[in-house]
Amino acid sequence: MNTSTTNPAPALTVAGTIHFARRGRTKELRAGPAPALHEPGRVPRVARLLALALRFEDLIRAGEVTDHAELARLGHVTRARVSQIMSLLHLAPDIQEHILFLPKVMRGRDPLILSDLRPIAAVPDWRRQRRMWRARLERAAAVKAQ
Repeated sequence: MNTSTTNPAPALTVAGTIHFARRGRTKELRAGPAPALHEPGRVPRVARLLALALRFEDLIRAGEVTDHAELARLGHVTRARVSQIMSLLHLAPDIQEHILFLPKVMRGRDPLILSDLRPIAAVPDWRRQRRMWRARLERAAAVKAQ
């Protein structure tokens, strides 16, 4: 048996990105960069509902579901609730965009709820919707200032 150390094995270098992640009580080494930490706060519920309405509309257009009744069955909610959510699609596009990009709620109640938007969405004239929307935002700002 030859135990001489005259010719050691060549060094091996491995390059890559790793991070530690928790799995229960233990830490484990994972390949790739660490996931970005999420911003504090939560997305307002009306923004999530509008995103859901947009997704539902895509499912219906693609033929993956046939109608609101099927969406209700799949979501274990009533048809009336699906109709409430889908009514958000009647809002003017700029109002929808504003809702989707509302700032995160840090604590407490959402400043804007679905029942605030349903009367606006029921109006077919987008100019009138915009006036109602501005009035609603002004009321919210006044309440916040108090």
